[in-house]
Amino acid sequence: MDRKKTIRGAAVFMGLLAAAEAGSSVYFYRRTMTRNNAKMERTMKMAGTDWNQHMPFIQKRREYMMEHPHEDVWVQSDDNLKLHATWFPQDDTKKVVICFHGYTSRGMNDYVGLSGYYLKNGYSMLLVDERAHGESEGKYIGFGCLDRMDALKWISWVLEICGEDVQIVLHGTSMGGATVLMASGLELPAQVKGIISDCAFTSPKEVFTHVLHTMIHLPAFPMMQIADRINRRRAGYGLDDCNAAREVQKATVPILFIHGSGDTFVPGSMCEKIYENCASPKKKLIVEGAAHAESYYKDTEAYENAMNDFLGGIIK
Repeated sequence: MDRKKTIRGAAVFMGLLAAAEAGSSVYFYRRTMTRNNAKMERTMKMAGTDWNQHMPFIQKRREYMMEHPHEDVWVQSDDNLKLHATWFPQDDTKKVVICFHGYTSRGMNDYVGLSGYYLKNGYSMLLVDERAHGESEGKYIGFGCLDRMDALKWISWVLEICGEDVQIVLHGTSMGGATVLMASGLELPAQVKGIISDCAFTSPKEVFTHVLHTMIHLPAFPMMQIADRINRRRAGYGLDDCNAAREVQKATVPILFIHGSGDTFVPGSMCEKIYENCASPKKKLIVEGAAHAESYYKDTEAYENAMNDFLGGIIK
């Protein structure tokens, strides 16, 4: 009798444990993968970058950026989402950079600093709101896996507006960096001359696993497996279906990799892994002491020198 009670009690305990794991996984999924629950404040806290020290510089660059004419533009994704970007055209629109922002951010946030470089050097800028961010539609965040296909739509838009002789650079930060690296494995138009990736992760699965282990102090199993199944059913892709470290093995356009040595949100080992796998011409800049997405502000001179060297070899 006691044995039966023990077995029954163990079964109940295991059932409760399984229910708790499932509940935790659903909670993690909702707060990470869905538009209304993924919060910028939480992302910034986890990333650990002290932006207050850079605010005077950022504010000055924002004022400079907003002095330039700009307009809202739109395209439609393959799954019928209305996607938004802000277009900063120059008089000569034959050099264009398409910019992809980080997780829970938007196009008009992440490229304020770099606008001082690109606009002064004659580049028109297209600041994209990735799906489920900013003014773009979408319930589920694409984490680069879906956004890389949206990138093709924006490239086509630039070709239509600027003509076949335009030269295009893709620049991405964090999730945007993963987007442009994942896009490198696609068949890109010849007008795409190069890619700049700043603090990109390899795949959603690998960066979530890192965050669970190092910041939330929880095991990834079975949470990742449950979240993966949910995302396949709801968003249409698995959390490791598209991995930047695999996609760059098919890359043909030159790539500049940038990462901060002090990045604890997306570890530098991911940058190294992607860089080692990259099949196209490549360059790398590691900014000492820079936290997540801080490299441009931590050492502006080194960042811009790396861009000068990289872009000088691919843009006429």
